Amino acid sequence: MRIREDDLTGKKIAALLQEHLDNMYEITPPESVHALDLAALRSPNITFWTAWEGDELLGCGALKELDAKTGEIKSMRTATAHRRKGVASKILEHIIQEAERRGYDRLNLETGAFPEFAPARALYARYGFEYCAPFADYTNDPNSAFMTKKL
Repeated sequence: MRIREDDLTGKKIAALLQEHLDNMYEITPPESVHALDLAALRSPNITFWTAWEGDELLGCGALKELDAKTGEIKSMRTATAHRRKGVASKILEHIIQEAERRGYDRLNLETGAFPEFAPARALYARYGFEYCAPFADYTNDPNSAFMTKKL
């Protein structure tokens, strides 16, 4: 598996991110969906990575800088055909390492509170993330779970 920074111009990543957004809107009420579209992910304070095996896209993830010492994980997604193969773990490890390299003290994330998000919450917990209050511009939302990791 090769993880590389992505410029978000390829058709494969556009399709995976559209699948991600469609899935979020299927599961979560619209006002509780915090997944970003391609345009939002191109923000200068977001770094986006994709994981590849040859020319096959396995998954993706992003790191948003909230301030000089704090990052937020965004757009974690594994392609359906590659779930349960460790793709998300490798991407998460890459993002944590990059956050540490940048000198961040803390890494935050928002994910869903519904049962469909239980595997994601379990993954983050395995890597030392703990539940926390809403951060940045988020507000209390029963459909969201907020997690944080001290680096």
